[in-house]
Amino acid sequence: MRASRFEVKDDQPVSWSVFYKLLPYLSEFKQRVALAILCLVFAKIASVALPFTLKYIVDSLNDPATITPLLLAPIGLVVAYGGFRFLNVILGEVRDTLFGRVTERAMRRLGLEVFDHLHRLDLRFHLSRQTGGLSRDIDRGTNGISFLMRFMVFNIGPTLLEITFVVGILFTQYGAKFALIILCSVITYVFFSMKATDWRTRYVREVNQADSQTNTRAVDSLLNYETVKYFNAEAHESQLYDSNLARWEKARRQNRLSLFALNGGQALIIASAMTSMLLLSAIEVQDGTMTIGDFVLINAFTMQIFMPLNFLGFVYREIRGALANIENLFTLLKTPVGVQDKPHATPINISRGEIRIEQVNFHYDPKRPILQDVSFTVPAGAKVAIVGPSGSGKSTLAKLLFRFYDPSSGQIIIDDQNIKDHLQLSLRSNIGMVPQDTVLFNDTLRSNIHYGDIAADDVALQQAIEMAQLTDFVAQLPDGLDTTVGERGLKLSGGEKQRVAIARTILKNPPIVIFDEATSSLDSHSEQGILTALNALAQQHTAIVIAHRLSTIQDADKIIVLQDGQIAEQGTHTELLALDAVYASLWLAQQKA
Repeated sequence: MRASRFEVKDDQPVSWSVFYKLLPYLSEFKQRVALAILCLVFAKIASVALPFTLKYIVDSLNDPATITPLLLAPIGLVVAYGGFRFLNVILGEVRDTLFGRVTERAMRRLGLEVFDHLHRLDLRFHLSRQTGGLSRDIDRGTNGISFLMRFMVFNIGPTLLEITFVVGILFTQYGAKFALIILCSVITYVFFSMKATDWRTRYVREVNQADSQTNTRAVDSLLNYETVKYFNAEAHESQLYDSNLARWEKARRQNRLSLFALNGGQALIIASAMTSMLLLSAIEVQDGTMTIGDFVLINAFTMQIFMPLNFLGFVYREIRGALANIENLFTLLKTPVGVQDKPHATPINISRGEIRIEQVNFHYDPKRPILQDVSFTVPAGAKVAIVGPSGSGKSTLAKLLFRFYDPSSGQIIIDDQNIKDHLQLSLRSNIGMVPQDTVLFNDTLRSNIHYGDIAADDVALQQAIEMAQLTDFVAQLPDGLDTTVGERGLKLSGGEKQRVAIARTILKNPPIVIFDEATSSLDSHSEQGILTALNALAQQHTAIVIAHRLSTIQDADKIIVLQDGQIAEQGTHTELLALDAVYASLWLAQQKA
């Protein structure tokens, strides 16, 4: 199974330009950002003041001249130490609180933008997507914003600021050798951590890739639960799922071993730096050039710097991962929209519902044409049926009418308006669809029917239910319209799902209605009842009926017969039988069956 199409390659450098792309999403709360950064600076000043306070406490306790019965000097310093410690913590909490809202709003805005963009992408993209992997990409990308902001603003930034303060203080107070040891150690530590993390990044990505594949396999298998049962494929599905888990397990093991190497190298650098600093300061204390308080201060500074750096490997790796995941979202946002409205497109105005298909050609692949020079007219208020063998292009015509795709050439005219010149939203609001394969939301029956017109009142809803012959079915349900239909409507039969689709199209009440094999899942009794409702609906609308059962379209005003993407013949039922050609042979075959 393929990995997510947006997975970053192992040798692909992560773009640090993500920070610039995120700036517009962070600009909504400029004052909060400025205040958070101010808290960060003051918190680090308080943090740097702690070792100095500790030095003076030790020196005052070590100097008999400062020891008074009330220990006023040490007590004052201890109180100051506690104050600085509290200030450091509370300013950090205020900073986190201030910046938290900025991060959450950025996550919300980017997540919504990606969601909207996915709905704008054409059907071609959605037919090739992997829902489970794509879902993980979106989750990791939006969560990556939170991680990136938290660690860049609250970990890396403050640590670099503190290192600058400490190196400056050591250089001015204790000479270049102490500052040089710290500076060289930090540079070595950072260089090693970045190189080692880059080396092990591919193992992290393999874990993510295996995780996405495993999730995709699980989602795909569970969505096709009935198919698995039909073919006794539980063992096969388990084997495929386990093979994905095995890749995940191997990737996790390699990731863990590489982490051991990273942590071991970091520990060696930290131990060497601290030993060098303490050894040098101990010698100077022994020589009398430094006090014990200075020794404590240098030890405190060294620990204070390396404690946050101890997580640098983890932070750097996660930041790289977060950058890659966020870049995935921006890559997704850059995915071109195949069917777009023109810059000055206007709403379409459909009053009569006349449809003209004029020399339409369409292909997914130039080597395999789907429709070839198709031309016909659907008069306003007429019922026109489109029939033909499987793969002849019947359903493709419906998708072109909805502008899920645009024709390779030719045009579609509705009420003397080229649909490409008008807004897709207004076009689709004027066309209703009863599809062959009805997919419902995992929500209540009421919500699924209401989807046809969310603003419709209960009276209109009940009328749609009655016309779709759903009244008796709803009455039998313990929870009635509040019954949850399950994921993709799995709790309903095929016929029940189609009646729901018919009900919500009736509720939408558009001037043009398309029935794509609308009665294919119904028994004969239900079919006749619904055909009556559909015929009543068709009499008030322009109707295109894509049919396999020819018995359901005998009363059509015109029947278009497609064969190999071309119009083979057209006419009424009686006229086509008289031709004794393609339609007649299809009719005869179905009558024998």
